[in-house]
Amino acid sequence: MSGIVKIAAAAVTAALCAVVVRKQSPEIAFALGVGACALVVLYCSGALTAVMNLADKLAQTGGLSAQVVEPVMKTTGIAIVTRLAADFCKDAQEGGLASAVELSGTALALAAALPLMSAVLDVLIQLL
Repeated sequence: MSGIVKIAAAAVTAALCAVVVRKQSPEIAFALGVGACALVVLYCSGALTAVMNLADKLAQTGGLSAQVVEPVMKTTGIAIVTRLAADFCKDAQEGGLASAVELSGTALALAAALPLMSAVLDVLIQLL
């Protein structure tokens, strides 16, 4: 709980600073937003590592192979990065670029999930 309070406080502080600076220098305001985002992601990296370790442990306990777990984790990572990049593009008033990032993220997420889809198809073929 205290982690999200720290993140929220840092984000609100950075947003307020960006609003004040944006009138005179939009580039600095944008850089401030990117920097704040990077700090928030770095702060959360420990939690992300713990989630990855738990997912690996659950996969081992459940008897799931890496072919099943890895595509799910990759797809999740692609979704997070895509969302962040698209939001930054929207903040920079580049809606077209944000749409391109979202489309690319969708295509890459589908490509990352192909091994999982192939595994499901193999199971279906075996059942038939």
